[in-house]
Amino acid sequence: MSWTDMIYSIGDLFKNQIFLFFEVVQNYFNTLLLFVGFFGFIYWMNIQNKFNKKATVPLDPDKNVGWYKNGEGQKIK
Repeated sequence: MSWTDMIYSIGDLFKNQIFLFFEVVQNYFNTLLLFVGFFGFIYWMNIQNKFNKKATVPLDPDKNVGWYKNGEGQKIK
């Protein structure tokens, strides 16, 4: 067996055995990751909404007196 035959047999192994997995999986794995990310985002936005409802910081900049070190009501830039 020559080096050429050995290299071609390794290439055939990848082509006919190992890469066959990708033909079976196709794009389903990417779709699964997309849906997991989408539902994870929705879940986190619901959790964030609950955190925002629990917050006691006033939304109106005029009522922000006492929330800053200098005691002045300031807008966050």
